[in-house]
Amino acid sequence: MTEEDIKYRTIDGLELFGRLYRPEKSDPVPYVVDVHGGAWRNGDRMNNQVIHHQFAAAGIGVFALDFRLSTQAPYPGPVQDANYGVRWFKKNAASIDANVSIIGGLGSSSGGQQMGLIALQPNGTDYVVDEPSLTGIDASIEFFIGCWPILDPLARYQMAKETGKERLVEAHNIYFSDEDQMVLGNPYMVIDRGEATHMPPVAIIQGELDDNVDHFRADMFAEVYKEAGGNIEVHKYAGQPHTFAAKNPDDSASKDAVANLIAFILEQES
Repeated sequence: MTEEDIKYRTIDGLELFGRLYRPEKSDPVPYVVDVHGGAWRNGDRMNNQVIHHQFAAAGIGVFALDFRLSTQAPYPGPVQDANYGVRWFKKNAASIDANVSIIGGLGSSSGGQQMGLIALQPNGTDYVVDEPSLTGIDASIEFFIGCWPILDPLARYQMAKETGKERLVEAHNIYFSDEDQMVLGNPYMVIDRGEATHMPPVAIIQGELDDNVDHFRADMFAEVYKEAGGNIEVHKYAGQPHTFAAKNPDDSASKDAVANLIAFILEQES
């Protein structure tokens, strides 16, 4: 495996990088564009590095994105960066020695909201930046993975207020201007409103001891996704907290979760 940081966008003087993980395989392999979590205001492309290494060892490439954090650009700016990153990677994969068979997306925690919107609305007018060099290239992906994802930011905001999680309430208020935006930029509600233009296969891993995201939200998303005709699998893990597979990679639940994601990705290629 090789790793390399590559600049994919410059906006307002800020350079945005992605970390590319190339598996040691000569044949084309699946690649995952990763959007990290951190309540939209923290973290970077290294957040899920332990999972990236596991993917690469299994013959799956990764392009893990940095994006403008909410203190630099509120919604929809970070979704636009991620959308741009997918399009940029599609165009430039060959030139950066990424031998691609299919391209999917991964979003963890708050990144699940961003990548979820890209999966469902890759050509959404609020999310697509006009860039002449990317004309004709959309952000559609072949599959979507959510790791402890925020797929209903309004419900998450209400939960945080009701349980006194002021840090999470503040994070929502920095990223979103109001609750109307939490409705608009809401993957669960996009499905429920019938506004999805794409519905790729989905896999979700979710700990049942997550005090950051209500674990049953994954099941609710799966229900509406299936009702809308989508293909989705949800893997729940008793006793596991938020970010468990990245935080405790040697735990048996974490190993099982990542193995399920690897199997899901390789299945999409077949």
